[in-house]
Amino acid sequence: MVPLESPDDLALRIGREKRARQLEREDALAFPANRLRIGSVPYLNAVPLTRGLEEKISFIPPSKLAEKLRNNELDAALVSITEVLFHDLYDILDGIAVASLGEVKSVFLAHKDPLEAITEIACDTASLTSVQLLKVLLDERGLTPKFSDLSSYDPVSMPRNVLLIGDPALNFLRTQPEHQIFDLGAAWYEMTGLPFVYAVWALRRDADTREIRSQLKEARDFGLETLDSIIQNRTEYDYNFRRDYLGWHIHFHLGTDEKRGIQRFIELLRKHGLAPVYSPRYVP
Repeated sequence: MVPLESPDDLALRIGREKRARQLEREDALAFPANRLRIGSVPYLNAVPLTRGLEEKISFIPPSKLAEKLRNNELDAALVSITEVLFHDLYDILDGIAVASLGEVKSVFLAHKDPLEAITEIACDTASLTSVQLLKVLLDERGLTPKFSDLSSYDPVSMPRNVLLIGDPALNFLRTQPEHQIFDLGAAWYEMTGLPFVYAVWALRRDADTREIRSQLKEARDFGLETLDSIIQNRTEYDYNFRRDYLGWHIHFHLGTDEKRGIQRFIELLRKHGLAPVYSPRYVP
């Protein structure tokens, strides 16, 4: 008769088996990625979408990442939704996105002047979609300030009115600035009642992306299944912040409501004449 395991032994065995399964999936993802040209952003919010592919992915700031994808230096990249909408070069990998339903925390206008009195906004040069989203949100209020490039992330020299995204935004927020925070995800939800999609996997149409799509879907599934482990073991910020940010403020699915949000964004971009906009094409 096999002796019963103690609770501690059982927990230890389950932990070992879970870790063994994780290692097997990491190995399965790592091998074929040698042939893949994939880029992503070096931000905390992208971590669950690249689980197991970290060593094979190029991590590049958003604007440079889009440039490499456009120049055919990459076959797929996690880029701002506007990169896809403004360039008729890509398909969107269906089912996966970086999105929010309400407050997003990492995309905001930090301002000392009242919104109605702002005449100029300095913008993080890594931003693509966020600038267009802010223009839409302000245009809908009849506000048309001038936009310029942000020259430094130094909190001491931060302009009176500045648009920040990603980890620099989170870093600034945690300095407890004197600025007021106009969260773009919250403002979008208040205006439309829809999620906002910030980034998607863009796939070049002139590349065979079947293997890439399979790998990215597997990485996403792996990342979401091990999200608790990611939150526990990452070192950015503190545990409670990572839990709230990755588990509440942003989500990683691209479903019907997210596509409705994209379509509404397209309508508003066209309404305000911000750029020629192409309809997205989703591929499984």
